[in-house]
Amino acid sequence: MFTDAVILAGGFGERLWPASSPSYPKQFLSLADGISFLQASVLRAVALNLTGKILIITRKDLLDLAAEQCSLLIEGATPEIKKKLQEDLYIIAEPKPKHTAAPGILACHFLEKTQPEVDHSILILTSDHVIGPTESFVNDCKVAYECATQDNFVCFAIPPTEVSTGFGYIKTGDKLNISNAFKIAEFKEKPNLETAKKYIESGNYWWNSGMFAFTSKFFIQELKKCDIDVYNAFLSLPTSNPPKIGVCNGIKFVESWQSMDEAYEKTPAISMDNAVAERTTCACAVKASFSWDDVGSWDAFEKLFAKNTDKTELINCENCFVYSDIPVAICGVDDLVVVIKNGKALVMKK
Repeated sequence: MFTDAVILAGGFGERLWPASSPSYPKQFLSLADGISFLQASVLRAVALNLTGKILIITRKDLLDLAAEQCSLLIEGATPEIKKKLQEDLYIIAEPKPKHTAAPGILACHFLEKTQPEVDHSILILTSDHVIGPTESFVNDCKVAYECATQDNFVCFAIPPTEVSTGFGYIKTGDKLNISNAFKIAEFKEKPNLETAKKYIESGNYWWNSGMFAFTSKFFIQELKKCDIDVYNAFLSLPTSNPPKIGVCNGIKFVESWQSMDEAYEKTPAISMDNAVAERTTCACAVKASFSWDDVGSWDAFEKLFAKNTDKTELINCENCFVYSDIPVAICGVDDLVVVIKNGKALVMKK
């Protein structure tokens, strides 16, 4: 199984306003069980029984919040999970946001710098998606690990459940000699409605989950081939002084690393998809058996919650959803979303 997991936890709270905001992005929102998206992602990483580290890469201004949520997770954890998080969880705050290729190579260099004796195999996880059940996720990760250790850039392909224009698509290529895995023929950006319908009707297209897997050595080599500018920006990290590690809320974090700061000044801002996935000749995908939702709308968010709470009164209403810090009563209307958070209100038709 993978040695390490990297959880990407930046973002600017552009979805699920007003509950989500630049200072409190979606990954920090609590789900119905009181666990946040980010905490759930950390627990998924723990379930993989990694031999190495769990890295959370986030923005500088979100460091304290990420550390606080991880600290709360430790408080209620079993002794085994508590030990893993206290010893092997690290938060890295990027000097400035540069999309996802930069944190990808940063993670590779950090892991190789801190554990040079290890052949690192890395799973890149999102911090704000809903995934389950955990057992299916772990089983699919075993397949992804097998693919990644054969020098592949691995994606997780989600079987589409509807015609959607909100996701990127993966076109299937030849089957691999690994169960439930195939070569990727082509990546497609978010399509218009007519194109999305054609994708679904063909049966040859899957949603791109935004989660990836690879070995550290392979990713660095492919980035050199596919995007030399990002590769060169981080070229000094292997021979640089090691990062200084501090503690915030009981959680380890990179307190300072001059070479990282210098690399981020040089690197272009580009996604891992655009920099490597769409350019490499070694892209493959694992067919996900787990359920997946990126929770990109209030309609999707509603599925995670009971319809009625003790703060809500619905009178002569049908199909309405309320998510609020304060008591709300709505009367004689149908098909509404009402969100009142952070002193702001959103009322919209479903």
